[in-house]
Amino acid sequence: MDKSIIQLIDELPNDNITVKVLKALDFVAPGQWSNLLGFDNSIRTITGETDANVIQKIRQKAVSLYEDPQQGYQTAVRLYQTIDKADTAMATAALANKVGEKIGFLSFLSNITPKADVTQTIDLVLKIAIEIIAFSKLNGIPQPNPQEFANSLGNHYQDASLMRMVALVCLDGILPLGPDFLTKIQEIIQGADTSIITQNPLFSTISSSLPGGSPSDKLGFVTQGFNSVQGWMGNLVSKTGVTPQSIFSNLGNFIQIADDNLDFVAAFLDQTTNYYEHTGIQTVARKLILQAHALAKAEIQAVPKAPQDVLSAASSDTSNKYALGQTIEVWDSEEEDWYRATIEKMEEKRFFVHYVGQGSSADEWVDEEDIRIRNQSSSDENGYAVGDKVKVWDEDNEDWYSAIIGKTQSQQYFVQYVGYDSSYDEWIDLDEMS
Repeated sequence: MDKSIIQLIDELPNDNITVKVLKALDFVAPGQWSNLLGFDNSIRTITGETDANVIQKIRQKAVSLYEDPQQGYQTAVRLYQTIDKADTAMATAALANKVGEKIGFLSFLSNITPKADVTQTIDLVLKIAIEIIAFSKLNGIPQPNPQEFANSLGNHYQDASLMRMVALVCLDGILPLGPDFLTKIQEIIQGADTSIITQNPLFSTISSSLPGGSPSDKLGFVTQGFNSVQGWMGNLVSKTGVTPQSIFSNLGNFIQIADDNLDFVAAFLDQTTNYYEHTGIQTVARKLILQAHALAKAEIQAVPKAPQDVLSAASSDTSNKYALGQTIEVWDSEEEDWYRATIEKMEEKRFFVHYVGQGSSADEWVDEEDIRIRNQSSSDENGYAVGDKVKVWDEDNEDWYSAIIGKTQSQQYFVQYVGYDSSYDEWIDLDEMS
């Protein structure tokens, strides 16, 4: 079963060789890419929303949109994943070829693996083809259109999308093939026997995704796709002055590279990174969140405002903050602590919850008074924020009471007790609450 978009984003690595390589390429497109992680954090960063209710609504809309096959989000992710997995196998072949050239007793590898330049050329042009198809899926274009993609690439690509194309030029073009990579690719495409490309394992892997009824038709689309972006790639190189040496130098600031043979390094990076999948998932998430945000805001604005007396009466009812599948925290009066759980059922102000990391035998019904959502994005150094629900210890009654933080001041918090009027509001110390 495919992972949800929330799982895909939450599981992206914070720091591995892929992330290091992408950071190293910042010099080509300064400030365009940051490794945005965590689905809720992505919602806050992309939309600027901080309201927990709005974020939850966006989250729900995003999950629904991602699972809708008519939207194309899942298809785009699968395309990015497929091209990267197949690319790893191709990179292994190219790396074996380079090892065969460098080490005498392994020279037989050169006879059973494709030449690196041909391999790299096929890799690059097929990645462009997949990018065009994914772009079309994400933008609701029925038939992949290379020229429409080229126009968008030149005018609208940014963030993870732009970094993916920058990495393509640097890691799959300039580094392995040299500064004249565009000319070299064109010569290989025009001069190679068609079967060399159409019988290539990478081509075979993604062939069903390529438009066209025959291998020659599919190859025609691949060639058309490369031709449509040649100008953009040439302008990028000309504008930034990027060279194999500058790429290698900047990579060395983030990862240790023992070999200065650039095409050998390129094959190694191709084999050990998955920048296409990593940035592809981030691209899909950004577009998905923006669409979900627009739908959520439209839905919120469409709800008629209640009369003031009704609004006041409803202000104490916070159950509309919660939704099925939402992650919350539940108060355990015996342990006197909060535990993470997900909402499985809702019934007025009671919630049936499943504790994260626990078996189903621990599932139980809890009252709304004993659950909360944490606003981690604006928490202070103690982990609390204005609006947080907390439990406050009353020494006289030897009991915990629910309260809402109204103000913070260093190690003290002004709280309003749930169900009590303002005469009970007070400042408390950090060690008096949980």
